[in-house]
Amino acid sequence: MSIVTVQLGQCGNQIGFEVFDALFSDSHCPQGLCSKRENEAYQASCKERFFSEEENGVPIARAVLVDMEPKVINQTLSKAAHSGRWKYGQHSCFCQKQGSGNNWAYGYSVHGPRHEESIMNLIQKEVEKCDSLNGFFIIMSMAGGTGSGLGAFVTQNLQDQYSNSLKMNQIIWPYGTGEVIVQNYNSILTLSHLYRSSDALLVHENDVVHKICAKLMNIKQISFRDINQVLAHQLGSVFQPTYSGEGSFHYRRNPLGIDWQVRPPLSGLPTRGKMSLNKESHFNTSIANLVILRGKDVHSAELGAFKDPALYTSWLEPVHAFSVWKTQRAFSKYEKSAALVSNSQFLVKPLDTIVGKAWNMFASKAYIHQYTKFGIEEEDFLDSFTLLEQVIASYCNLGF
Repeated sequence: MSIVTVQLGQCGNQIGFEVFDALFSDSHCPQGLCSKRENEAYQASCKERFFSEEENGVPIARAVLVDMEPKVINQTLSKAAHSGRWKYGQHSCFCQKQGSGNNWAYGYSVHGPRHEESIMNLIQKEVEKCDSLNGFFIIMSMAGGTGSGLGAFVTQNLQDQYSNSLKMNQIIWPYGTGEVIVQNYNSILTLSHLYRSSDALLVHENDVVHKICAKLMNIKQISFRDINQVLAHQLGSVFQPTYSGEGSFHYRRNPLGIDWQVRPPLSGLPTRGKMSLNKESHFNTSIANLVILRGKDVHSAELGAFKDPALYTSWLEPVHAFSVWKTQRAFSKYEKSAALVSNSQFLVKPLDTIVGKAWNMFASKAYIHQYTKFGIEEEDFLDSFTLLEQVIASYCNLGF
């Protein structure tokens, strides 16, 4: 079961390179805790999923690279080729110089429709190389300009053309003190559109990853590459296959195997500013948690706390909400590792903050003209606010 990765914009292409590099490095790490047969099966499963046929002995990433200017794509292609271990396909890139600055509405309403055929043809060619398509992994920024708008447009097209295949978007949550004045507008537009067309949103917060680099890794001068490598290792550790115990490794159709759906309330939507987020709690109520344990001592790990009913919403039993995967095949060079993928209330406050800031700007009509001139009307903003208020309310109700 193969996955086609779509790398969008500067953010998506830089992270995408680090992800493929981490996956390749991991699959070729010598492992002492599992048998040679198991390790060979692991390598074969990884190659089938993320890399296609070899060219001159070098595996080719199952990826399509899209950006509005050639610089980042050329750098990404060059870094992969110079590694000598893997590379991107010769005809896997689309780059067309944008004509109107860094603008979400331009990416979604102009650039996307204008180049839809070229981009979707590249994706189709990658799909045709797969013996069995599992789905798409789309890497993009949430708050960027043209790239985020184009990412929302491409995801919508993937839903239209490949409705039976999984679409998972990995999005980068912006810094709380971002440099883009309209990042909150871009964020609500991106999130609302992806909510309608994506099967799952896998979120990483820039602020959180930055703290990991500073406090856990003791990096003094943190670069984007430092942050991207942390992201890549987190993604790689959960996307690699798990051992079936029968001499082979396997994936599920849903790569993370958890319930992503939070149903909005049937009635009584709260009005902006009147919903209370001040309920005191010591944890975030969840509807699904997945723990992935890899390497040494995985079978002796104590996971009873994750089965506590208090962690989950009242209408779910822990047996239906908690999953654990274990394999002695370690990830990369780590002796042992643990990863938690959770669908919980964790993002309620960050989401409410972004929606609130965007609403305050919208109420004063700030910068709206940058969107309306490319076809995003005020009604589109209101639809986005309404949908995200539903999402916030749904997650808040998990605790009751």
